[in-house]
Amino acid sequence: MFKFFSSTTPHNPMLGAKEILKYIGPGFLVTVGFIDPGNWASNVAAGAGYGYTLLWMVTLSTLMLIVLQHNAAHLGIATGLCLSEAAAKHLPAWASRPLLGSAVLAAVSTALAELLGASIGLHMLFPALPIPLLTVLVTGVCLWLVLGNTYRKLEKYIIAFVGLIGLSFVFELFLVDISWGQAAVGWVTPAMPSGSLPIIMSVLGAVVMPHNLFLHSEIIQSRQWNLEDDEVIHRQLQFEFADTLAAMIVGWAINSAMILIAAATFHTHGQPVNDIAQAQQMLVPLLGNAAAVVFAFALVCAGLSSSVTAGMAGGSIYAGIFGESYDIKDVDTRMGVAITLVGAALIVLVISVFSGNFFAGLIISQILLSLQLPWTIFMQIWLTSSKKVMGAHANSRLDRILLWGAGIVVATLNVLLLASIARDWVGN
Repeated sequence: MFKFFSSTTPHNPMLGAKEILKYIGPGFLVTVGFIDPGNWASNVAAGAGYGYTLLWMVTLSTLMLIVLQHNAAHLGIATGLCLSEAAAKHLPAWASRPLLGSAVLAAVSTALAELLGASIGLHMLFPALPIPLLTVLVTGVCLWLVLGNTYRKLEKYIIAFVGLIGLSFVFELFLVDISWGQAAVGWVTPAMPSGSLPIIMSVLGAVVMPHNLFLHSEIIQSRQWNLEDDEVIHRQLQFEFADTLAAMIVGWAINSAMILIAAATFHTHGQPVNDIAQAQQMLVPLLGNAAAVVFAFALVCAGLSSSVTAGMAGGSIYAGIFGESYDIKDVDTRMGVAITLVGAALIVLVISVFSGNFFAGLIISQILLSLQLPWTIFMQIWLTSSKKVMGAHANSRLDRILLWGAGIVVATLNVLLLASIARDWVGN
């Protein structure tokens, strides 16, 4: 359980560079959900199919993510409760139990995609090893990381993973000739070329994930001091925003790099790409073996780190159902982690036995996330807008406008994405 400093020795932090650095960390745990394997395929398809034209998606999705994730952290700082605990405390059981139960399923669905992504990356590096076996291996590593380490150690591991992913794409960028002028225009100019709507919906609609909203409201409390002091809470919100902003900018840069590399390699050569493994194989003749290996290595890092945070989120949500904070030594938290990671791994194994169509598993996971996300977003906005829950720190009118706007956009895109997936599935 996260420990707080005693109010008898209040800490009144100043908004300086040295003090802000102490708060850097929680935002990066959330960022890995922004650069998870599920985003890779969409980003590569966007760059390969439309060049630099769809870079604006990364800019818009990052702005929406900042608004919603900052609000989730706002709840944690102002109340000392994570989103799951707040829902269990302030909503009637007939409403909170189904909502939080569906959020646990969403965490399992997220972990399914993340474990598969890491396994696919390892399969790229070691083709002789089957994906089901690699999934079991990845699950074991993630369980060891989550159950056997403190939050502080996990934070360092995740930041290291994000750093390795970033360095991998810096290496890839040095191998290609980027048209930075076209990229600059693409980042700020919305455009919807013919046939691009499914990719746009996929990127914008999937960037905000239910488990990340729960996770951010929990882990931000590792930085809380002197909770009852409104002035200190206000300063902590400033620190948190700096952390979230820095982390989201890193996520923006990595997602942009995926599109830039795909645009400069595949689009330039007229080679559309719709699959991560296909992209890695096609990099070999274009950029050489080193680029393909680094690409696969970065995918493994993204899959491992996002699987860990999915497990943490599952533990937080499950414990919150019983009014408890995340505590890796507590049985409810451990149960939530196990349900999330082991449950996702079992689904992968079942798919491998009965169909072998892992892509169908990813589709199902995306459908479940699309169905659950609007409920989490609007529940969060209701809680953070309530003076009963937040007191003097309830959302302002401007906050509510921004939050409802972002929430409606994300929810609408997810409904459209769900409809698109359903049409494709029925058509096939």
